[in-house]
Amino acid sequence: MYWREEMSQKFVFTCVDCGKKYSVNRQVMYLCPVCSSQNTGEQPPSGALKTVYDYPEIAKRSKRFKALRNNAYIDILPISDPANLPPLRIGNTPLYRFTKIDGKRLPYVFFIKDDSQNPTFSYKDRASALVSAYAKESGIDTIVAASTGNAGSSIAGICASQGQHAIVLVPEKAPLAKLSQIMMYGAKILPVKGTYDQAFDLSIALSDKHGWYNRNTGYNPFTIEGKKTAAFELYDQMQGEEIHRIFVSVGDGVIISGIYKGFEDLIELGFLEKMPVIVAVQAENSDNLVRNMETDTFAAKASHTIADSISVDVPRNFNMARKFLLTYGGEWISVSDDEIMEAASVMARNTGIFAEPAAAAAYAGLLKYDKEDKLPASTNNVVMSTGSGLKDLKALRGSIEVPEAIEPILQAVEEAVGSKKAVSSRQ
Repeated sequence: MYWREEMSQKFVFTCVDCGKKYSVNRQVMYLCPVCSSQNTGEQPPSGALKTVYDYPEIAKRSKRFKALRNNAYIDILPISDPANLPPLRIGNTPLYRFTKIDGKRLPYVFFIKDDSQNPTFSYKDRASALVSAYAKESGIDTIVAASTGNAGSSIAGICASQGQHAIVLVPEKAPLAKLSQIMMYGAKILPVKGTYDQAFDLSIALSDKHGWYNRNTGYNPFTIEGKKTAAFELYDQMQGEEIHRIFVSVGDGVIISGIYKGFEDLIELGFLEKMPVIVAVQAENSDNLVRNMETDTFAAKASHTIADSISVDVPRNFNMARKFLLTYGGEWISVSDDEIMEAASVMARNTGIFAEPAAAAAYAGLLKYDKEDKLPASTNNVVMSTGSGLKDLKALRGSIEVPEAIEPILQAVEEAVGSKKAVSSRQ
């Protein structure tokens, strides 16, 4: 394995807890060694590292955002060559605009950023792509991850496209669709008799012992760098229009931190003047981040939510996410499983976007804000849809009822759909 001098000069790490800066002078660095030495499994880990670039120098070279975009944002990513990114189309996902819900015109506008259009159908591909590229540049061919499903299928698919080896540890109760993806991509899958948190700790032990590169969110700082690219795309796609609120489903707190980091980079470079209001949305039965936002002592409770991808007892990126939310005036909210499933239904029938429960939680947050009249007129509000509904069909069994079969005659059809409706549809 090797390390190039020019990469060590491109960025530094800053610990979000103690503020200590680290020059990148070794092969792999995950957490601040000082703060992380005190970590226990009962509290969110300290020592998360933020990747910081020479923004004034980058601004001199890229005076227009288009220059950054056309160079694959390479100046503000911790890799040296975009050719090392996977060959798959990752990112550049569509942003859809809507002004109605169930036929009712809204006083505000909402957009859906549909990251289910990524290769493995989730937002996690953004992080996996960058981790894979960094490993490739560093001469590492094996990547290990713990996952409830999406991150595992993501790194498995990305590694398959890059000729790398992926080892994925998952809780044994992870959704079958996600486990199937991991296996189809040819990764080594290891179901663990325990929780996601236990799988997480085991993956770190494997990295320490065997030198495999660890992709875990809230541990590998470059997962945030991969996930921040959605902020760049939103800035570009909005074409100068202000974004007032962004609703983000939250589990470990890495996606929301990535979005914050992306907009923070744009502010540092002078392309953006202020941070959008970002709303952290968690499931009521897995609210260990938002419930502890304003407390001095973190207290975890066991998570059990239909939104498995955001079901976390101890949010691994709690400290960074909390700091971003408090620094930039973010907001937070929790939604029930019933509200999540209702939101998935409303979202699908109104937008044509079928989201898994964890992704629909963000839309549930928007619906809750709408119900409470907290979305001012003429504002632009974005919902981050982070994963396809096909990822977890089991979650829908209780909310979908397939009609009984009808006789293959016209009268049976008209009786089933309503003759008046059938006639009106022909006019």
